[in-house]
Amino acid sequence: MSAQPPQKDELEGTEQPFVEHLVELRDRLIKALLAVGVVFGVLAVWPGPAGLYDLLAAPLVANLPQGATLIATSVISPFLVPLKITLMAAFLIALPVVLYQVWAFVAPGLYAHEKRLVLPLVVASTVLFAIGVAFCYFFVFGQVFKFIQSFAPKSITAAPDIEAYLSFVLTMFIAFGAAFEVPVAVVVLARMGVVSIEQLKAWRGYFIVVAFIIAAVITPPDVVSQLSLALPMCLLYELGLWSAKLFIRATKAPDEEASGDNAA
Repeated sequence: MSAQPPQKDELEGTEQPFVEHLVELRDRLIKALLAVGVVFGVLAVWPGPAGLYDLLAAPLVANLPQGATLIATSVISPFLVPLKITLMAAFLIALPVVLYQVWAFVAPGLYAHEKRLVLPLVVASTVLFAIGVAFCYFFVFGQVFKFIQSFAPKSITAAPDIEAYLSFVLTMFIAFGAAFEVPVAVVVLARMGVVSIEQLKAWRGYFIVVAFIIAAVITPPDVVSQLSLALPMCLLYELGLWSAKLFIRATKAPDEEASGDNAA
């Protein structure tokens, strides 16, 4: 058999001086910040910071006693809290542009099989996080606030503080957004060879226990919110196992494909 000529490195000749990398990084950061700034400006005009806060507070206000409202215990809270929400919303809406800038910066230094690995993970993690936040806002909040208000004595008038509410909302958004990243974590662990898919299947029972413990610690002490976090985590774990098989097969490096062919 004749020896095969060594394959040419597909990244050969793509190296850039360090200064050029810094310049490109600066340009990418400026574009990402401009995207956030433009969205922030649009949101500041319509629906406005006050309108955004009203939208965020709608699930709570809908379950407060008639005539009850949120209060501000700090002098500058009515200004700062809606501003923070507007900035947060601007970043989330501009996130696809921000992630594209990150991708455009690192993509030239990746091999073809690495691009097939990174890009789907970036897109999937963004979509799953957004789904987790939406699920929390549209379903979980309504059930949680209804449960809490059902236990409030009639002699107590609920008047939550707007800063405390913002802190609660951000905590819940991050918790549900991160929980919905379970498939991505499963795929990454399996693709990097940290654990095998068979091991992940064997650990299914342990993960269910861990999911319910996490839900009990993070969410308010009611059954609805705890099940709303734990059950999706368990279902997403199964989705991750199924996705890992397809992902590993589709993102093999050339040397892995060659070794697999030789083994066959």
